[in-house]
Amino acid sequence: MSDRLQQKISKFYFSFVCALVGIILSFPVYAQSNNEEDPNVFPPDPLEFRTLDPMLPQSARNKKPLTEEERIQLLQSLNELNQQATELFQAGDKVTAFAVWYRELRLTRVLGLLPEVQALGRVGAIAWEQNSREDIQFITRRLQAIQTEATAKLPVKLELWSALATAYEQVGAPDKAVVAYEQILRNAREQQNKDEITATLLKVGELSLNWFDYQKAAVTYNELLNLAKEQNNGEQQITYLKRLAYIYEQLKQPLQFINSNQQLIELYQNLQNFTEIPDLKLAIGTKLESLGQIEEAAQQYEETYSFAWSIQQYSSASDALRKLVALQLSLKQIDLALETSQVLLQSDQLAHNSYGMMTTYDQIGQIYLEQKNYSQALAAFEKGLAIAKQLSYREPYFTRQIQEVNKQITGRS
Repeated sequence: MSDRLQQKISKFYFSFVCALVGIILSFPVYAQSNNEEDPNVFPPDPLEFRTLDPMLPQSARNKKPLTEEERIQLLQSLNELNQQATELFQAGDKVTAFAVWYRELRLTRVLGLLPEVQALGRVGAIAWEQNSREDIQFITRRLQAIQTEATAKLPVKLELWSALATAYEQVGAPDKAVVAYEQILRNAREQQNKDEITATLLKVGELSLNWFDYQKAAVTYNELLNLAKEQNNGEQQITYLKRLAYIYEQLKQPLQFINSNQQLIELYQNLQNFTEIPDLKLAIGTKLESLGQIEEAAQQYEETYSFAWSIQQYSSASDALRKLVALQLSLKQIDLALETSQVLLQSDQLAHNSYGMMTTYDQIGQIYLEQKNYSQALAAFEKGLAIAKQLSYREPYFTRQIQEVNKQITGRS
C-alpha cells in the first residue's frame, strides 16, 4: 500500500472519529454516560436520585432531620451549584448547566417542600424562556407530585400553595396555577379573610385574561365587582367593569357588554367624571346597531352627540353624528341625513377637524348628486375642494367631481 493511500485512509478515519465525537457530544448529558458515580449525570428523570450524592448530609442519608450545621453547609453548597450552573448557562453550555441545576434541585428536596418548590420555579422559568419542553415536563411533574402531597396534608400551608402557584406560572402552566390559587381562595373564604380573597381573585383574573380563558375571567371579575359593591368602592368597580366589558367583547356577548358599559356610565355620573361617558355611550350605540336594534342605536347616537356637545367634547360629538348620518342613509332618511350633516359640519369645525369637514362635504355632494340637485352638489364639492387645498389632499378628486357636475349643469341648459 502506497504512503499516499495510507495518508488518505488516515485522514478519512480522523474525520470520521471527529464527526462521531461531535454527534455524541450533541446528546443531552444524561444520554452521554451511564456513570453511576457522577452526580451531575442525571437519569431519565433527572429530579430523582440514582446514587447517593457526596453533598448529601449524613442525617439525610439516615432519613433524619438535618442538624443546623448540616443545613447551613448544604445551603452554601446549593448556592455554589446554582452559581456554577448560571456561569455555564451564560457561557453557552446549556446542557451541562441544566445537569448542574438538576443536581441542585435533587439536593434541595431534603430542605423541605417550600424551598424545593421555590427552586423548581426558578429553574423552570429558565426552561420556559428557553422553550425546553422536556425540562418543563420534568419540573411540572415534580410540582404536581408536591401538590398531591400538599393536598393530603392538613392544615393548609398557604405559603407552600402560593409558591406552587408562582412556580406553575413560571413554567407556563396557568391552568395548574389557577388550581393552586383556588386552594388558597377556599382557605381564605373559610377564614372570611376578604383581603386575601380579593388578592387571590385578582391573581386568578389576571392569569385567566393573560391566557385567554375569558369564561373563567368573567366569573372572577364579576365576583370582584360584587365585593367592590359591598365595600362601596367606586374606583374598583370601574376597574372591574372595564375588564368585564373587554371580556364580554372577546366572548361576543353584546348584551353583557352593554350592561357593563351602562353600569360604568352610572358610576362616572356619580363621580362627576363626565369626560369618559361619550365614548361609552357611543360603544353602546354601535353594539345596538350590530344587534339590529336600529331605533335604539339612533337614540343612543343622538344622546351621545347631545351629551358630548354639552361638555364641549366636539370630537366625540362628531363621532356620534357621523354614525347617525350613516345610519340615516342606510334607512333612506335622506332629509334627516342632510340635516344631521349640517350639524356635523359645525361640530367638526369646533373640533378643528378639517379632514372631517372635507369628508362631510363630499358626502353631502354625493347625496345631492344622487338627487340630481346639481347646484347644491356643486356648492358642496367646491367647499370640499377649498378644504382639500388647505390640506393638500384629494384636490384632483374634488376637481373631477366639480367638472362632472358642471357637465350635468351644462347638458341641462
